[in-house]
Amino acid sequence: MIGAGAVGAGTAWHLARQGHTVTLIDPSLDAPIQRSNDLDQSLNGTTASLGVLMGNVFRRSSGRAWRLRQRSMELWPQWVERLNHPESPLQLHSSLIQLASDPVEAERMEALANQRHNLGLESFSSVSTESHPVPWPNPGHGGLLSKHDGRIDPLALQRALRRSLKAEKVGLLPARVTKLHRTSIGGENRWHLELGTDRTIDCAVVVLCAALASALLLQPLGHDYPMEAVLGQVLDLQVSAPSKAWDHWPAVLVCNGVNLIRHGNNRLWLGATLEQGEEPSTEEPAIMRRLDGLAPHWLQQAEVIDQWHGLRARPSGQPAPLLEVLEPGLILASGHYRNGVLLAPATADWVGQQISVFIGL
Repeated sequence: MIGAGAVGAGTAWHLARQGHTVTLIDPSLDAPIQRSNDLDQSLNGTTASLGVLMGNVFRRSSGRAWRLRQRSMELWPQWVERLNHPESPLQLHSSLIQLASDPVEAERMEALANQRHNLGLESFSSVSTESHPVPWPNPGHGGLLSKHDGRIDPLALQRALRRSLKAEKVGLLPARVTKLHRTSIGGENRWHLELGTDRTIDCAVVVLCAALASALLLQPLGHDYPMEAVLGQVLDLQVSAPSKAWDHWPAVLVCNGVNLIRHGNNRLWLGATLEQGEEPSTEEPAIMRRLDGLAPHWLQQAEVIDQWHGLRARPSGQPAPLLEVLEPGLILASGHYRNGVLLAPATADWVGQQISVFIGL
């Protein structure tokens, strides 16, 4: 396994539970699981993310993207139950509210709620009612409540996975893979990995979950899967909101594509993945805080306690994620863009199926 974000670590854990011998390779494996205070440093996708799970509110009702989301939403409760431990507690936080940006979107949300009432979706109007209280001073055009979507803390997830990987005897190798190529050992085809530590590894199967680095490793093999960096920023805000502002606050509130997540007393994370390239815009945080004119006064006046940014890998010219068997024993499971945490269980499940086919189980 190459890459130890939510997808890579989760897949390694899943494969080990299936009885496979697994080694997880990533230079970050010897570093503490935390967010850096260095504002000039980009975090990896999982560490930078807010862990939002938007599976049931996805607009399409068919196709691979929908099936992956539904499979993950089915598997996440099982994953949390197995990963949760007193040393690394883990839980799902529900629910999620999306505010409509205009009347047309409100109509679409209402139609979606009618189609997916069995998945816990309900629409609400611009007026807060006893049955649909809205934790927002100006719900505008109404919106959508998803009872089973929400979030999982990505740092808690990584800690739980790290503990469980060790419990499953997964090899954890803090190194960078610089090259891979096919070789033959005793007449058997193997993959030869060269590491930045001058060490080499030979294995039967390679699973690439290394985001932007995946494309660089594949190019010398003749596999062209370009990905572009998309940057997201998060502000950690200390707010002086009226106490009633927190009434009925969901795990995630989404307004104009920006996620607002309460944590602690009068603390709020506000973030979105919005920018092309690898350098954060100095103007974007102020734009996010305005929420296109819907932000209440107490949010605009909030004090910034901390902030960070991270990069997501978005496939160029192809839908995310990239799930492909490129050659016998070479599996690409990368480019999840904004849905790495959400799709980690479904991706691990898919990889496990491909390996079972490869080894003839």
